[in-house]
Amino acid sequence: MDSKRLAEIADVMEDRGLTRVRVEEPDGTAVELERASAAQPVAVPMPMPGAVTAPAVAPVAMPAAAPEPKGTEVTAPMVGVFYAAPAPGDEPFVHVGSKVKAGETLCIIEAMKVLNEVTAEADGEVLEICVADGDLVEFGSCLMRIG
Repeated sequence: MDSKRLAEIADVMEDRGLTRVRVEEPDGTAVELERASAAQPVAVPMPMPGAVTAPAVAPVAMPAAAPEPKGTEVTAPMVGVFYAAPAPGDEPFVHVGSKVKAGETLCIIEAMKVLNEVTAEADGEVLEICVADGDLVEFGSCLMRIG
């Protein structure tokens, strides 16, 4: 499997919010990609019994540790789909730079056809929105940062 194909798979993982994926090629070669929530995907070759072993993949250099992000994380209280606005085409609840008060609605997470509001726990300013409208989010994943 070439590096271009691995990069395409890594892009799909990021777009879909996946943390692990296994790809098996028609020639029997299998590759498993796994990424931590803040790190880049890393290729992990998986030996297949009775299959021809693929050439070794060069180690991927891990980026230097990023500085600790500022603000308080607003995390997903459940698994579901993130919506920034109350309805398609409506103005989002908040933007980067929006001032929010405790109890104010920040976004909606749809889980099992139920819309659940996520509210601010304290007053502050939206510093970063970490997910895109319509993204699938996991329990505990960072939705936005408020400072």
